[in-house]
Amino acid sequence: MVWLETKKVFIVLIGAILNAIAMNFFLIPANVYASGFTGVAQLLSSILGDFGSTGILLFILNIPVTILAWNKVGRSFTVYSFLSVFLMSFFLEVIPVIHVSKDILLNAVFGGVIAAVGVGITLKWGASTGGMDIIAMVLSRMKDKPVGTYFFTLNAIIIITAGFLYGWEKALYTLVTLYASTRVIDAIHTRHEKLTALIITKKSEEMKKAIHDNLVRGITTFPAKGAFTNENKDMMMIVITRYELFDLERIIKEVDPNAFTNIVQTTGVYGFFRRD
Repeated sequence: MVWLETKKVFIVLIGAILNAIAMNFFLIPANVYASGFTGVAQLLSSILGDFGSTGILLFILNIPVTILAWNKVGRSFTVYSFLSVFLMSFFLEVIPVIHVSKDILLNAVFGGVIAAVGVGITLKWGASTGGMDIIAMVLSRMKDKPVGTYFFTLNAIIIITAGFLYGWEKALYTLVTLYASTRVIDAIHTRHEKLTALIITKKSEEMKKAIHDNLVRGITTFPAKGAFTNENKDMMMIVITRYELFDLERIIKEVDPNAFTNIVQTTGVYGFFRRD
């Protein structure tokens, strides 16, 4: 467990460094914007000038959502997400802004890809880079509201503001960055907000207790039988968000390493998505 936590901290550290490099080497010098709260911090920094740096503004923006996550989501997810935000803000301040290339398209693509690698590995290890990820997690826990509209609205505001500040060409390059980062995150982690896990195990009671102790999710259990061995087992079906995938994988490995698990896309959910 200690080794797992140490490795998770290391992954969060690497993710924060990659995000800071993407910002200070590519996106900020080219006036091309990232998505989410990072892009908002960039915008505010551009408007405020010397009165606000991107790193400090990013940290300040994440304080309210971190408090919200602490109360509504859970301590482990919140602590690692806050650590990610803190480290990224720190590296944004200490890593100098360098003009690696004068080509705006190269800056947009490489900045988006490098940032997405940082975000993707952070998500894959059960943390987040703060901002909209935390809001998405909170909404999924509270009312199961679709978060795509919120992401789209915030990014649309960033793009439109970038157009007004630096011209619509820069706004279009910001779209390139958003597209590149989205595709890379999809490849590293998953594009789907909701996932269905089908777990076939002989330890359904232990598995059910472990899942309920860590995740606020309902579980449906079906009797199952191995076609080759004729062993009686149970198949457990649980719908989760992509932010809970790491925790679920860890639980399954700890309770029953021999369990067979199939993770599939969930396009829609009707009825109770969470356990009250």
